[in-house]
Amino acid sequence: MQPIAFIRSPFAEKFGVPRQSGLAGRVVSRVIFTREFSHPDFIRGIEQFSHLWIIWGFHCNRHDVEQPQHATVRPPRFGGNQRLGVFATRSPYRPNELGLSAVRLLEVAPDGSLSIGGADMTDGTPVYDIKPYLPYADALPGAQAGFASEKPSPTLRVLWQEGVREKLTEEQALTVEEILMQDPRPAYHDAPERIYHFCFASFEIDFRVENADLHILCVKHRS
Repeated sequence: MQPIAFIRSPFAEKFGVPRQSGLAGRVVSRVIFTREFSHPDFIRGIEQFSHLWIIWGFHCNRHDVEQPQHATVRPPRFGGNQRLGVFATRSPYRPNELGLSAVRLLEVAPDGSLSIGGADMTDGTPVYDIKPYLPYADALPGAQAGFASEKPSPTLRVLWQEGVREKLTEEQALTVEEILMQDPRPAYHDAPERIYHFCFASFEIDFRVENADLHILCVKHRS
């Protein structure tokens, strides 16, 4: 199986990437097709759809072929304290390491790339297939979602240290807030003194979390 495209995303690392597509709707990414699939005929008519399904690969996972696939994982929704079967979750650690995301189609660029909104993928993610999202088939009103039946609510209040927010544009600052208010920390982390580093676009952002407040301490350009 070969990639048909790659993602250009503001997320240089896994840390901080939203846990599901659509949770950070302000995030804008691009789908860049490989040369073999760059002919405009491959996407003829795609502009008629508002949303797309992206099938992609967890290329940032550290995969050890000598280790067997774990049958259970610890979903963040339970604070990492309960194990469930991998096929009963959307954990990135899967036998074939494939991801599935529903994204908004924002624009078909003149160069044939696609601008998409709300993607939950790191920069360089390989894309294996793209399909149109069909509301009549893909949005089933009677469906049940078990332990994940409700969309997670933002849990943190984002506070900026004086003078820091001005280093970003207004749109960048709002996007960073939308991402960080969902608490990107691993579920078992709760250390108010710990400084976290979040890479977003060309910036590195330092923050710490105390109780329900996330304090952004510093914004600097990544080297």
